Amino acid sequence: MKRSSDNYMIFWKKKASNYQKIETFFRNNGSLAPKRYNYSGIKKMTNSFRDKLGEGGYGGVYKGKLLDGRNVAVKVLKEGKGNGEEFINEVASISRTSHVNIVALLGFCFEGSKRALVYEFMSNGSLEKFIYEKSMETNQKLTWETLYQIAVGIARGLEYLHRGCSTRILHFDIKPHNILLDEEFCPKISDFGLAKICLKKESIISLIGARGTIGYIAPEVVSRNFGEVSHKSDVYSYGMMILEMVGGRKNVDIGVDRTSEIYFPHWIYSRLELDEELGLKDIESEEDQECARKMIMVSLWCIQTNPSDRPTISRVVDMLKGSISSLQFPPKPFLSSPRSAPRDSSSILLS
Repeated sequence: MKRSSDNYMIFWKKKASNYQKIETFFRNNGSLAPKRYNYSGIKKMTNSFRDKLGEGGYGGVYKGKLLDGRNVAVKVLKEGKGNGEEFINEVASISRTSHVNIVALLGFCFEGSKRALVYEFMSNGSLEKFIYEKSMETNQKLTWETLYQIAVGIARGLEYLHRGCSTRILHFDIKPHNILLDEEFCPKISDFGLAKICLKKESIISLIGARGTIGYIAPEVVSRNFGEVSHKSDVYSYGMMILEMVGGRKNVDIGVDRTSEIYFPHWIYSRLELDEELGLKDIESEEDQECARKMIMVSLWCIQTNPSDRPTISRVVDMLKGSISSLQFPPKPFLSSPRSAPRDSSSILLS
């Protein structure tokens, strides 16, 4: 009986410590943090959570409305989810940003175990709804020009995080699910729960364990044998995501059994190497062809196994905006597909 009560006391001491840690952060960063709402205010703006926009491992997202009439997306975190690190990460990192390609955090709620984040509303939702043909939730097919402009916008957003902020922010979870689109399909990077804030002069980052999503994690984040973790790790994730935008499918396409597995980066590399038709859908003009080839070439540079072989994200922007004739042909990415990757993998934080 004594052991049970001891465990109970340890649990509540730990919970109180986490609560105090978050309160201390907000007290020390009061001028930086966005508007703070109480939980009743969150309930009111969402009409008691009536209109659900989506669900993730962290909790649900609901449509809401501010007093000035602006629509917002309210992310309500599940109770007991983590020790508050991801919540602090999200508020701390995104509060430091102001860029057309970064989603704006308008407010937050931290009231006991109740935690919520209030974001600008993005009417077209996440990018993944528009790129995976097998699970497409909309009949609206994005043109190659739109896909290309989205790719450029995401790169500009990452460039801002890596170089334009007062501190360097590494996102560590770039994937289609975390790219939101406004009514004009302008992309905005969201979900900074795994982000790492570091000094601008830092080029090598120290991490306890790997963070990210299977299928997008740079090799060096999983094993330091591949190199040091840095801003180039986000570049890798970006490259994998752009290849999925190009292919309209997950990079690993698993059929009935493992023998039918096709790794898209290697498949498309072979097409380029042999100067064959790309075999991609909806290419109807020379302009479409150039958009597709440019995105493929740049993304193959981004997913090079050795971080030092990858371009910086600023270089990626230049490559995308420049002429295709100026692009060097990339080496073949060394790594094959992650065979243990589940079809629908979610964010992980390995310790």
